[in-house]
Amino acid sequence: MDKLKRVLSGRDAEDPGPLAEVVDASSLSWSTRLKGFIACFTLGVLCSILGTGLLWVPRKGLLLFAVFYTLGNISSIGSTVFLMGPMRQLKRMFEPTRLIATIVMLLCLILTLCAAFWWHNKGLALIFCILQFFALAWYSISYIPFARDAVKKCFTVCLT
Repeated sequence: MDKLKRVLSGRDAEDPGPLAEVVDASSLSWSTRLKGFIACFTLGVLCSILGTGLLWVPRKGLLLFAVFYTLGNISSIGSTVFLMGPMRQLKRMFEPTRLIATIVMLLCLILTLCAAFWWHNKGLALIFCILQFFALAWYSISYIPFARDAVKKCFTVCLT
């Protein structure tokens, strides 16, 4: 029966191997995927909290905040790979409705790390962290139907 499923799904009849299992999250049980999601998401939240705590360390605090906050966001985003699988996650991230939000979010993540490690500019790292927060929030609400429209409407009402 498993061979029939592999043939019908377009997979080779031979055993796909461990690498294919990692790439295809559906081969993991729901319990394992849920545990992976919770572990990655928890790690992401802990990194973000640790980064916030390190913000007040003299001289290096802002850079440590930027690095840990960014790593926390990357881990939190990566946690959804366990629920959807890597290919489905990438396809959904780059759908036309969230393409700009994805690009801005990824760009902010990269620029934060560049400002911290290569440019050694604390102010720029902080600005990119703030932009990263808003970009990630905008990206995240793109998964909730009509949420972006509601946010736009709230801001329009508040600003007029």
